[in-house]
Amino acid sequence: MRISVFGAGSWGTALAHQLARRGHEMRLWAREREVVEGINRSHRNPLFLTDLDVHPAVAADDDLNGVGSFSDTWVWVVPVQHSRAVMDDLRPLVHDATVVVSSSKGLETESLRRMDEIARDELGVPAARFSCLSGPTFAREVLRGDPSAAVLACPDLDLASRLQGEFSDYHLRLYAGTDLIGVELAGALKNIIAIAAGIVDGLGFGSNTQAALMTRGLHEITRLGVALGADPLTFRGLAGMGDLVLTCTGGLSRNRQLGQRLGRGEMLDHILGSMREVVEGVRTAPAAARLAANHGVDMPITDAVTRLLRGESDPKTALKELMLRELKVETKL
Repeated sequence: MRISVFGAGSWGTALAHQLARRGHEMRLWAREREVVEGINRSHRNPLFLTDLDVHPAVAADDDLNGVGSFSDTWVWVVPVQHSRAVMDDLRPLVHDATVVVSSSKGLETESLRRMDEIARDELGVPAARFSCLSGPTFAREVLRGDPSAAVLACPDLDLASRLQGEFSDYHLRLYAGTDLIGVELAGALKNIIAIAAGIVDGLGFGSNTQAALMTRGLHEITRLGVALGADPLTFRGLAGMGDLVLTCTGGLSRNRQLGQRLGRGEMLDHILGSMREVVEGVRTAPAAARLAANHGVDMPITDAVTRLLRGESDPKTALKELMLRELKVETKL
């Protein structure tokens, strides 16, 4: 089949490579001309994962309309905060057969909308033709062929199953599901907990603290997901617990790296200025905190991370406040 991939950062490049490895005809849209030339000439992305070869069947292009016209299946890996503007330009190309597979993780900061809602706003694509691919998958490991697994969710299970078959092989095994809201929220919200996990590490605390943080973090992101209509079981699976564990503990996690540096005393602006790729949790945290407040959901770790990112708290104070909160019953959502 023909597939268009939008976004040539690390994850977009890895997904394009995986789909080309499956034998599909590929077009990869990149903003940067140097990325287009590097992939087409030397089969390497000169900005991201520069030491790894990209499948020779991946053809990169900076012509947005050309890539959009190439296929009816659009794999979306543009950062959430930039997606609306790019989708607006693509809207004239959308028709009844257009299917969007989003692997962009986050919430739009101002509107608090998920990617499926942004796609509906800008492209007119209904939920039945929109799916989300998410799970514990570092781009570097997918690109080099490490066996990995993720979830592909769409309200139309037939579509999810068809895409599952087209995308999966020995290197990447996808599980189909229908809980689009849950998979999207799990992928977005775990980045906030990963920032907190990095802060704990940067402060020098050990495994006790990390285990407590991750467990309670999973609890609170599940609580918000359920309030928004997600299935709580989704948060126990690959898109929830699986991705949370990877992002909170893996050395390749940008959100964890940022948290570590905050915990060691670096300033947020300096950290962000030194990182080439988007750290999704920085923009997702305040959006999630507002969304939780709007729905009356208690998310203490998310609130603490948000205050810290705004400069209203510091790592040691935030952790102390979390530990000294009113005592709770554990299993109550």
